[in-house]
Amino acid sequence: MKKILLMLIMVVGFVYAKSFTFTAIPDQDETQLKERFSKLAVYLTKELNVDVKFVPVKSYSASIAAFRNNQVQLAWFGGLSGVKARLVVPGSVAIAQGYEDPNFHSFIIANTSTGLEKSETIPAGIEGKTFTFGSKGSTSGRLMPEYFITEQFKKSPNDLFKKVGFSGNHSKTVELVQSGAYEVGAVNYKVWKRELKSGKIDPSKVKIIYQTPGYPDYNFTARGDLDKQFGAGFTKKLQAAILNIKDEKILNAFPRTGFIEAKNEDFKPVLDTARKLGLVD
Repeated sequence: MKKILLMLIMVVGFVYAKSFTFTAIPDQDETQLKERFSKLAVYLTKELNVDVKFVPVKSYSASIAAFRNNQVQLAWFGGLSGVKARLVVPGSVAIAQGYEDPNFHSFIIANTSTGLEKSETIPAGIEGKTFTFGSKGSTSGRLMPEYFITEQFKKSPNDLFKKVGFSGNHSKTVELVQSGAYEVGAVNYKVWKRELKSGKIDPSKVKIIYQTPGYPDYNFTARGDLDKQFGAGFTKKLQAAILNIKDEKILNAFPRTGFIEAKNEDFKPVLDTARKLGLVD
C-alpha cells in the first residue's frame, strides 16, 4: 500500500512540475480575453511539450500578485504592470512584445455632445469635464494619458476635471463615454479600433479628440527561475515559441501583426514616468 501511495505522489509531483501557467491583465471584457488566450495556451502546449493553462484574474494587481507568488510563470502585462512585476520578482525578464508595442498610443475620446474636436494637442475645452481612465494600473488607460494631460495643463487630473473615474478596462471606458456617463476618457488605441470594427462604437455618439505620442507598452514577462522549474533552456524555448507565432487566428485575437524580442531596458521610459507620477517607488 505504501509503495502505491509513493508512486501516486511521484506521479502527481511529476504532473505538477510539468504544468505551466500564465495570465494576463484584464484589459478587455472576459469573452475577448478567453478567445485570445485559449488559442495561445493550445499553441504553447504543442510547442513546449508541457501542459499550458491560462489562469484568468480579476484585476491588474491580481495579475502581479499571481506572478509574484509563482501561481503563474508567465504573464501578458502592460508596460506599467510589467515594470511593477519585474520589480517584485527579481530576475524576471521581458521576453517578447507585439510588433506594434514599442510605439503604442492612447486615444482620448469624447462624447459628441461635448462639441470637442480632434486636434494636435489635447483640446482646451476638456477642462471641467467628467473624465474616466481605464484601470488604475493601466499604461495606456491611465499612466501615459495622465502624464500627457499633466504635462500640457500643468494640473493633475483631479484639479483639471470636474470628476475623475476608473472604468476598470478599455472596453468599459468606451461604453461609459459613448453612453454619456462620462464626457471624456482615455483608451488603448488597439481596443478602440477593435470595438469600432466589431460595430460596438457609434461614431455619432463618441469620437477621438487626441492621440498621444508613442510609448512602449505590452509585453510577455517570464519569471527568472523558469529554467530551474522546467529544465535548462526552457526560457529561450518559450521565447522562440512566442516569436514564431504565425497563426493568423492567434495574432488577430491579440491583435498583433507578430511578436518581436523584448528586454527589460525597453520599458525604462514607463518606469521613469511612473516614478514621476508617484505610481512606483
